[in-house]
Amino acid sequence: MGRMATRAMIKLTLCVGIILTVRGAPQRRDTLKIPLKMPQVSPKVKDTYLCHAIETSQKKPTYITGFEPDANKDIAHHILIYGCTTPGSRDSVWNCGEMAHTTDEYSTAGVCGSGSQIVYAWAMDAPSLTLPKDVGFKVGGDSDIKYLVLQVHYKNVDNFLPPKNEKDSSGVTLLTTSTPMPRSAGVYLLGTGGSIPPKSVEYMETACELREDIVMHPFAFRTHAHTHGEVTAGYRIRDGKWTEIGRMSPHKPQMFYNVTSPGIEVRQGDILAARCTMKNDESRTIQIGATQNDEMCNFYIMYFVDGTRTAVNHNCFTAGPPYYYWDNSPLKHKMNLKDAPQTASLIPDKNVYLKISSPSHPGISQKDVTLDENLQDRRLARLLDYLNNAYGDPDYYPPL
Repeated sequence: MGRMATRAMIKLTLCVGIILTVRGAPQRRDTLKIPLKMPQVSPKVKDTYLCHAIETSQKKPTYITGFEPDANKDIAHHILIYGCTTPGSRDSVWNCGEMAHTTDEYSTAGVCGSGSQIVYAWAMDAPSLTLPKDVGFKVGGDSDIKYLVLQVHYKNVDNFLPPKNEKDSSGVTLLTTSTPMPRSAGVYLLGTGGSIPPKSVEYMETACELREDIVMHPFAFRTHAHTHGEVTAGYRIRDGKWTEIGRMSPHKPQMFYNVTSPGIEVRQGDILAARCTMKNDESRTIQIGATQNDEMCNFYIMYFVDGTRTAVNHNCFTAGPPYYYWDNSPLKHKMNLKDAPQTASLIPDKNVYLKISSPSHPGISQKDVTLDENLQDRRLARLLDYLNNAYGDPDYYPPL
């Protein structure tokens, strides 16, 4: 299906829903299913990232209330849905993983051209997700989300090569309604760059202060790492007191789980912090990067606010080890690290605690880094370029 046809389909679908409501349909929330799937693509190289966009209705907002994934973990390493003001490309499909793989088959561009925010994430055969009552992602209309962009990271492309030559339509079906939701959903992502030394346990940590005058109500969390992630944990820190938002092993289905502290709120001045505990049994250094041979450290918080004003800043990234730990964070004096929970590195269900063994801990300031300054600058520049491209935000510059 061509791009214009796809856009016409979604607009037509939304309009039908509006007509049914206006013409006196029963007083219930009208639920419409809208497919957001790859249009029969054939990636030829593993670790290819492909993006496909659909335009939302500009006349009236729509509210996403659930997600039904249609993908196989043996083919798709992970799937992300972004909300964009403008897409990274006007092509029907484009390569949106510049640092992982480039190809002549597709043009190359970022996920979003402007106004990027993550709406949904999937990996490891995670099941469907339904949002709480009266909560929805507002898209289209007067919202900042004018396009929804599907990104698929392809793990295995054997089925798309000769002699099979199959096509792929991995993606997600969106559950939507035109009935306005009194609560707006958002996703806040914490993550790091950095590296894991050979034969070591490493902590990848991040922390940011919420500076916006909003009240976030986290209701779900999701962890994402590759093969070396053992446990990822996220916290709210208020007045030096740590409250767990969620903790999970990334080896389990990487779905959105209920928060471990129901009713938790995040307000202006609170600190959001996360740690990924990584175990590297290999003889090589593992870098944060876009391929399966690299690593990722991500902690997603899905939350709602009363009304329509969600967080403007959707991300909290740090450079990660060996440049950043909680111990040398600019927020260290507010975090009360002596009370940081030991369970942050306790693998759920196994009661196994992983203690850091990296020789660089407890943190080194950039002044103490012994790397040649030019080499250090190049590595950091590469890291920042990767984070900008991988998470679709060309204006974001992670703190060090």
